[in-house]
Amino acid sequence: MDILLIGGLWLRGSVWGGVASALEKLGHRPVPLTLPGQGDGAVSATLDDQLETVLAAVDAAPGEVVVVGHSAACSLAWLTADRRPGKLAKAVLVGGFPASDGRAYADFFEVTDGVMPFPGWKPFEGADAADLDEEARSAFAAAAIPVPEGVARGVVRLADERRWDVPVVVVCPEFAPAQAREWIDAGDVPELARAKEVEFTDIDSGHWPMITEPAELARILAAAADAA
Repeated sequence: MDILLIGGLWLRGSVWGGVASALEKLGHRPVPLTLPGQGDGAVSATLDDQLETVLAAVDAAPGEVVVVGHSAACSLAWLTADRRPGKLAKAVLVGGFPASDGRAYADFFEVTDGVMPFPGWKPFEGADAADLDEEARSAFAAAAIPVPEGVARGVVRLADERRWDVPVVVVCPEFAPAQAREWIDAGDVPELARAKEVEFTDIDSGHWPMITEPAELARILAAAADAA
């Protein structure tokens, strides 16, 4: 099955290299996506541009696909479920949750000169980055691509109620499945509160398991695809 891999903020498609190699060995076709404004030099890219890139990959697949969103890109994966509910076998959300209709996509950090640069490691101290050593942190920061303002401040628009029919797998890296369930039950994640099928799976990593635990993340993704 085709498994589309969408990285979060500041990441290009190549971040999925280890996961993609492992997925191929497990019998699946990984499709790592480099999004407009996050690897192609398009500093004026918008959230709509990124969504169109994902939808084009979905439409190009011969059958149903699994769409994987990481961190902020969980909202991008969920937008895809909204636009192509009949083509998604599953939406897998790694280390994040989808924003609700009308909310900003990822207006989390300061925007300077039309882009949101990587803010350094201070906001991620603790469980988020505990498994990244200094070498990994330096490599991440050096490769981080400033996110265009039109992406970060883009508005999430959801309209098709069939998105709630798409099965969801929440992969929990720096937080536990029990915490994720609590947040959803408390109303903090309205989109998943209305989803008809939500599973949770744990992974022993920080916020970027595609970097620190690629083989285990690939195993989880392959299992989700196999069960679809």
